[in-house]
Amino acid sequence: MQVQSYLIFEGRCEEAIAFYRKALGAEVVMLMRFKENPDPPPPGMVPPGSEDKVMHAELRIGDTTVMLSDGMCTGATRFGGFMLSLSVADEAEADRRFAALGDGGHVEMALGKTFFSPSFGMVTDRFGVSWAVIAQPEGGH
Repeated sequence: MQVQSYLIFEGRCEEAIAFYRKALGAEVVMLMRFKENPDPPPPGMVPPGSEDKVMHAELRIGDTTVMLSDGMCTGATRFGGFMLSLSVADEAEADRRFAALGDGGHVEMALGKTFFSPSFGMVTDRFGVSWAVIAQPEGGH
């Protein structure tokens, strides 16, 4: 069994993909637009004018696959009740990734030393996705 994250960007998926490629070095593994769906969508599923929006995409971020979509293309993203945790090798990488994710976003907890990490912080990115950035302590997990 496997549990994966599936983020719905309500019309801003392509923008989010470009952001995560730059901020995290994400690699696009797969991208399908609504107009490329081999089956006709159910009535009302694809709003008129949304044919070029992202029906499904997969990003590889480090060793993890994150799935994304434009969903119903309402323009109103609603992320809440969860946080993605980004574990990085050291403090320098934590600084870089935290700053990149925070560009256009909001810092919830500034990066700092904790009892469990030399560098930990929380940030909400420009799309409303919350991230915990954690540098691994010396010697591993």
